[in-house]
Amino acid sequence: MAGKLYFNKEHLWVRVEGNRGTIGISDHAQEELGDVLLVETSSVHQKVKQSNSFGQIESAKAVSDLISPVSGTIIEVNTALSDEPELINEDPYGRGWIIKVILDNPKELDELLEEDAYRRYIQEEYS
Repeated sequence: MAGKLYFNKEHLWVRVEGNRGTIGISDHAQEELGDVLLVETSSVHQKVKQSNSFGQIESAKAVSDLISPVSGTIIEVNTALSDEPELINEDPYGRGWIIKVILDNPKELDELLEEDAYRRYIQEEYS
């Protein structure tokens, strides 16, 4: 997987390649949620805004909002998740991605946590 991962404190990640970002939920989040049953997202061409919800994820334990780590326009939705939502549990940083966007403002990445900082955040919050 090319591209560096950035995380928000709502446990979503974005992998940036050029002006595009792929967004999904962290391994920690999928573990906390348990078996993912349903993912609902905004559609292609819709705008997402940093720190706002672009959909919901439902598991046996909870229904959670998907809080976008960046602002942008959705260019692709992972349609495989409609039939196989468990891809999020099996491969959260690969085949379990949720949406792809064209970034509105790459400077927003400065507000996110890099992988090491995210790991420290989880340890502080959950230990």
